[in-house]
Amino acid sequence: MKVVIGEDHYLVREGTRRLLESSGEVDVVAAVENPKALMDAVERLRPDAVITDIRMPPTHQMEGIEAAHEIRARHPGVGVVVLSQYVNSMYAFELFRDGTSGLAYLLKDRVGELDELLRALREVAAGGSVIDPKVVEGLLGRRQEPARSLLETLSSREMEVLGEMAQGKSNAAIADSLYISPSAVEKHINAIFAKLMLSSEDGAQHRRVAAVLTFLRNQELRGSSDAPD
Repeated sequence: MKVVIGEDHYLVREGTRRLLESSGEVDVVAAVENPKALMDAVERLRPDAVITDIRMPPTHQMEGIEAAHEIRARHPGVGVVVLSQYVNSMYAFELFRDGTSGLAYLLKDRVGELDELLRALREVAAGGSVIDPKVVEGLLGRRQEPARSLLETLSSREMEVLGEMAQGKSNAAIADSLYISPSAVEKHINAIFAKLMLSSEDGAQHRRVAAVLTFLRNQELRGSSDAPD
């Protein structure tokens, strides 16, 4: 797999390059330090996937997300993994605002977990999507009043299943956690997709990420409504 890395910190950039190439599955064809060089490398080299830091020069705000959107618009066949040190779901919402296909949002500590990083690269290169479960950990335990949304159409069991999905659990793990059969989990997930109006044409992984994002966005809106004036 051909990969381009965008990261302004030299040690992180080179460390990521060496880690990926040590797998024998990745050829890092370029490792650059700013968004302009990243776009140039993608144009010239047409990689299978890109890894980019969320913050790069000149403003160190959301250059990585902006680059991801531009890359996906110009080169739909190139997947993008955005790395961030910030456990902030709003960054994920911004990344996935126009769709989830070919995009991943991971925390930077995943760089040290080669298998997880490779899995994300394979997923986005194939047009799939990934969201780091740690991004949502702080939201799952909140206690708020119900908010008006498509989520109100879900049954209590479906909300439980969706909460488990938001923690990154597989269908088998959800079945074990809720003491129900795997077939029951699949039935509930299909009902969730239908009630959230997620088309089967988008694929299971896309719909799963989109459902989780809907859940998280609703949790954040509830949190905002509970905040003191």
